[in-house]
Amino acid sequence: MKINTRIFGEIEISDDKIITFENGIIGFPDMKRFTLLHDEEKGTGVGIRFLQSIEEPGFAMPVLDPLIVKPDYNPEVDDELLLSAGNLNGDNILVLVTASIPSDLTQMSVNLQGPIIINVEEHRACQIIVDGSLYPVKFPIYEILQERKAGE
Repeated sequence: MKINTRIFGEIEISDDKIITFENGIIGFPDMKRFTLLHDEEKGTGVGIRFLQSIEEPGFAMPVLDPLIVKPDYNPEVDDELLLSAGNLNGDNILVLVTASIPSDLTQMSVNLQGPIIINVEEHRACQIIVDGSLYPVKFPIYEILQERKAGE
């Protein structure tokens, strides 16, 4: 299928690249079908990808692997919250967090409290809320990314 996206222009998406969120995502319960995209020219250097809506081509949310910015990220989650993502195991799970990228890049942050859990084999996913205050909604990442970039 072809969709015309705000960030990437017109793109072709094969059915096996569509990820279904049975319950939608937080704040957008009616959006249930997405794909993961990244800028081919920039690659996945800092790991920022986009969760692109299939139903709403103008909607794409920046996401990244939380371990890039918080290597000890390991929230405890009730298994019941993950049921809509199918049968998860260590080999088929991809965890992402949403990123906020304002015009002032020094204010860039990720939401560690609302991870996205993707079953890469079944193409099913869910977004959950992690209990407690261990993981903030706005975890600053600019300096962490700069340090990583300097270390490469």
